[in-house]
Amino acid sequence: MAGPAFRAAAVRVRVPASSANLGPGYDAFGLALGLYDDVVVRVADSGLHVDIAGEGAEGLPRDESHLLVRSLRTAFDLLGGQPRGLEVVCANRIPHGRGLGSSSAAICAGITAARAVTIGGAEKLDDAALVELATEIEGHPDNVAACLLGGFTLAWTDAGAARAIRMDPADSIVPVVFVPGKPVLTETARGLLPRTVPHVDAAVNAGRAALLVEALTRRPELLLAATEDRLHQEYRAPAMPDSVRLVHRLRADGVPAVVSGAGPTVLALVEDGAADKVARLAGDGWAANRLALDAGGASVLPLS
Repeated sequence: MAGPAFRAAAVRVRVPASSANLGPGYDAFGLALGLYDDVVVRVADSGLHVDIAGEGAEGLPRDESHLLVRSLRTAFDLLGGQPRGLEVVCANRIPHGRGLGSSSAAICAGITAARAVTIGGAEKLDDAALVELATEIEGHPDNVAACLLGGFTLAWTDAGAARAIRMDPADSIVPVVFVPGKPVLTETARGLLPRTVPHVDAAVNAGRAALLVEALTRRPELLLAATEDRLHQEYRAPAMPDSVRLVHRLRADGVPAVVSGAGPTVLALVEDGAADKVARLAGDGWAANRLALDAGGASVLPLS
């Protein structure tokens, strides 16, 4: 049986950063942020060429072990076969190892580019299939759902298959991220979590997670209460004590702040008028950035 046909022209894919958990929504909630990686992929006659600029340029591999390349290969297998060669150019802006979804961005960029460069790819891999595939590669659906779909996402697994729905955050909410200089490995942060938690803590998180849907989409004045967490942040404090202290300090001042994903970045969700003031609260050792909310998720853009 003949393999797939590929477009001669290169494709450009843009993928957003993302913040997972958002406090109580552990491994379920995600928020797409207006900070982007761009990837250009072209099918070549032979070989593999990878060029990287920006975040991670000095340390990332430029061979088949690169996460984006592995994601491309996995998607091409599902689409019917591998191209003869690949040229990949990455412009990375999402910090690595900071809890802002850099690995999910690489995965989503790879599978979206593979679909885009394959003729008939969208019919073979629809958006729901992309979420399933990205989750299979990443291991959990929270970041990849937000990266692919944009907005505020709720993800879960059903009979082993990942599912996700997208909601629109309230227009007045502005994310402010406080990024420290040193990364924390996701595996390290996950390794600190206990196998069981007290029932009362699980009950509190269930209620707060439900409240967070209302707070993020319609009633931002409830965000401080809605972002309370008892399942993961305090357990991870030994790996990121400065981050947890900053979360405590911001929340004591009435700022809805959480550890972003597995950390160590801290995310504050604030009203538009307060964003600049909040960005000045962290002090030395943090790069504070006011971001937009991303509404579109992973997208294929013109090359120009």
